[in-house]
Amino acid sequence: MNVILKRAYELPAKSDGYRVLADPLRPRGLAKVNAKIDLWLKEVAPSTELRQWFGHDPEKWIEFKKRYRAELKTNPAWSELQSLARQKDLTLVYAAKDQLHNEAVVLKQLLEHDTS
Repeated sequence: MNVILKRAYELPAKSDGYRVLADPLRPRGLAKVNAKIDLWLKEVAPSTELRQWFGHDPEKWIEFKKRYRAELKTNPAWSELQSLARQKDLTLVYAAKDQLHNEAVVLKQLLEHDTS
């Protein structure tokens, strides 16, 4: 199992494997055909309330991770993502500008911990 992260605006590559968009909204200005998304799993994204509270504020990062992990415990889409990660190499695609503080980072950390 290999999980990589890639911003939606980066060019897809053959080495990406199965590309999963984990955002609740399609990235702005990006044509669906250019994104090369294999699965849009918007249900695995943080709740609207959590996303709005976080607002990609690095000072809220630790608390965001804690709250997001709690949401994932009861989220059926999380089980689906875990299953995919056990079967194939994944690229978690995200739209956020902040490459260090976004939901895909949390998902990658959890997936790597789950299957190691």
